Amino acid sequence: MKPRLLALIAVVFWSTAASAFKLTLRWLTPFQLVLLASAVSTAALWTMILFRKKCGIEPESSRYTILKSAARGLLNPFLYYLILLEAYNELPAQIAMVINYLWPVVLMILSVPLLKQRMTLKMIAASGVSFCGIGVLALGGNPIGGQLPLFAMGLALLSTVIWALFWILNVRASGDAVRNLAESFIFGLLYLVIYGVVSGKIAGIFTIDLHGVIGSVYIGLFEMGITFVIWHKALELSETTSEVGNLIYLTPFLALVFIGTAVGEKIGLWTIAGLLLVISGIILQGMHKRE
Repeated sequence: MKPRLLALIAVVFWSTAASAFKLTLRWLTPFQLVLLASAVSTAALWTMILFRKKCGIEPESSRYTILKSAARGLLNPFLYYLILLEAYNELPAQIAMVINYLWPVVLMILSVPLLKQRMTLKMIAASGVSFCGIGVLALGGNPIGGQLPLFAMGLALLSTVIWALFWILNVRASGDAVRNLAESFIFGLLYLVIYGVVSGKIAGIFTIDLHGVIGSVYIGLFEMGITFVIWHKALELSETTSEVGNLIYLTPFLALVFIGTAVGEKIGLWTIAGLLLVISGIILQGMHKRE
């Protein structure tokens, strides 16, 4: 019961992410949001690590882990969230969310050359079904009016590639998962500060609205940081991964509920059709893994 409860808590928090992104972007630029949320997440993760160290349960790191963390931090939070939030800034939240949920399929495709996995006809079919869902979104148009910006849709797709690459680096990483994430965020935050100084965007951080600060704190805690730890703990406590893993399929459907109520977007039928196709492809992919 405990792992499922923890998993459900994580799912609910992740389900609010798309709405939190869209609402906070009314007050902040993508860079401001990523910088503030990353700082909050970094502080929260390292607070947990210091607490564990005080309790004598904190694993030691190594220089090899730190070097890999530098690479992971470049992908997440730096590139991933900058690109993803640019997409959210231009797209309806429901469209950006569905496209972003394509990342498990992109991960499967990238695992062939990077992890030396074998591509099968069932994997190709699963990928095709999910990508058809993105086609449905494009053909269905903008559910809240106007034309969908194809460049922003491309950014959302690019974010799935970056997240899949980050996931692959995590698979290859040794050591404690929470510490690895915290080290990645230290580097990611450093990259964000450097980027902000070089681009001149860092100056805008001193004139942000309180609403933006509140949204950034929420996203930093419950999209980037603490929720990952909760999910990781649920997986640790579960007897099998599928015991809690299947609950993740609830996330995009709950997200649509939050987008409809909190953001006020009218959820389009094409959005639902596209999401069902994306999920179907992911489920087909999961069936292939169990065979």
